[in-house]
Amino acid sequence: MISLQSLTHKYLYCYILASLQAAQKALESVLAEVKAVEGVTGVTRTVCGGCLDFKVSTSLSADKFGDWEEKKFAPEADFLKKLEGIDGISMIETQTFTIMPM
Repeated sequence: MISLQSLTHKYLYCYILASLQAAQKALESVLAEVKAVEGVTGVTRTVCGGCLDFKVSTSLSADKFGDWEEKKFAPEADFLKKLEGIDGISMIETQTFTIMPM
């Protein structure tokens, strides 16, 4: 089983290019730190042009999830703060879920 921490935000269509570029830059500024979290097996970024989502999902082994949760998913707070300062981004939210191959 893999546990995931996912962050989603909406971007406004009129700001697509600028807000996406700024969100990507914010992601890149914390990416090395996220990948260095013990147990991380991958980080993915998904952009949906239809629903205007920019999603970042971090996969890690289930046995390490609690340790990261105790650390408040650092550097998540820094990343969220950067996203909040980008024009054209709205509805920022986080979500925790599990994925299990069937």
